[in-house]
Amino acid sequence: MIMSLALAACGTPATEEVPAATEEAPAATEEVPAATEEAPAEVIEVTFWHAYGTGSAEEIALAQLLEQAAVDLPQYKINVLQVPFNDIFNKYDTDVAAGGGPDMFIAPNDNLGGQARAGTIMDITDLVAGKLGDFSELSQGGMMYDGKMYGIPESLKAVVFWYNTDMLAEPPATTDDLKALMEGGTPIAISFGCYHHWGFFGSFGGKIFDDQFNFVADEDNQAKVADAISYLNDLYQISVDNGWPRNDSDGLAPFTEGSVAAITNGNWAMGDYRKALGEKLAVAPIPSGPGGASNPLLGVDGWYFNPNSENTEAAIEVALYLTNTAAQQLMMDEAATFPPTPPLT
Repeated sequence: MIMSLALAACGTPATEEVPAATEEAPAATEEVPAATEEAPAEVIEVTFWHAYGTGSAEEIALAQLLEQAAVDLPQYKINVLQVPFNDIFNKYDTDVAAGGGPDMFIAPNDNLGGQARAGTIMDITDLVAGKLGDFSELSQGGMMYDGKMYGIPESLKAVVFWYNTDMLAEPPATTDDLKALMEGGTPIAISFGCYHHWGFFGSFGGKIFDDQFNFVADEDNQAKVADAISYLNDLYQISVDNGWPRNDSDGLAPFTEGSVAAITNGNWAMGDYRKALGEKLAVAPIPSGPGGASNPLLGVDGWYFNPNSENTEAAIEVALYLTNTAAQQLMMDEAATFPPTPPLT
């Protein structure tokens, strides 16, 4: 300002200063795009639902993952809603059919086929192409229907025989051993119900479906299935007579408190069992039988995506983060989930 006045006093024409000022103006104008480019990107909200029990090992581990995700994925705001397991599929399908619902949800693949046919979960085959190379073929198969990919695998699950080594030194190796233990008064909580006791069909050599998912109706196979059901009925009657738990929910407290020696349940329960029993907790397969090894159903939990979502690519990025190696290690360590990638340590 002082220099300008001095130049004017020396007789420099004022009109000569105008072009110089005009020439400076574009420079100021050119700075505007740079400021716009440096502005932080808009945060994208991604909402998902889960059905982990309140205070469960899985819910606690998930909370730890989300704390780290807030640091590693600042471009996303992740919103979470817990929905009771018995309600999550119906609530999700109903909301999606009405045009709403979350961007994604995590659940077993129990309803994958029906949801794929109904169009309530999205075909993500192209969106995840080349991104699932570390996931086992088995886990990817659990997310597919009619050759298309409908989810990102999160964990593998199956029913096994959990036991308390303070009450049962060795697990029963055969179905006869198991029955003898129960007849002898050893309290064991068999979880009766088609899903939980499915593995016993294999113990007697029976099949419900063949490898192409066709019902196996031949007489020899049906006789083996009948033998398995007769055996399970015997165990059921022993359980009733002794007042022992007959499902996984009723058996939780008695097993973790040490009033029953063993329980049949999936590996999703290991976190809670281990928290209660510590080094006393051990695990074995469902006993083999006269027909061979047991063959429990294998379930795959995964992330599924809403066709109504406007943030599908963001949701997929979040799901891939929540299933990366570090995430799987944490879930395995804290919640005893079985990872969908090659074994971790």
